[in-house]
Amino acid sequence: MAAYLGSYGPGGFGGPELPRAGAVIMQYTGHSQYSRQDPPTFACVGGRDGIADWRVMKRRLECLQTYGIDTEFHMYPRMPHGFGLGLGTEAEGWFDEAVRFWERNRTGKKAQGE
Repeated sequence: MAAYLGSYGPGGFGGPELPRAGAVIMQYTGHSQYSRQDPPTFACVGGRDGIADWRVMKRRLECLQTYGIDTEFHMYPRMPHGFGLGLGTEAEGWFDEAVRFWERNRTGKKAQGE
């Protein structure tokens, strides 16, 4: 859902026309669709996710990069599906990384020098 809203905005689903998302933050999903209109995308996934294969998200972000869209991908090898904030695990800190990614992209342009 986050990816679709990032790509099409609420207007694409009958809602109001609003400014595009500066970035999409996705966690443990098997969403594979992408377009040139997708916003910068941060994704974190678990390597032991029995529901959503992390490779699907990695491929999706690689495709977005070919369009020049900023992405950041994190795969935590020992994490299952649904690790939330990951407190006390190898995924701890992903939220702060996602915030930095959003800050870098929130204006729709990467900060100079990055």
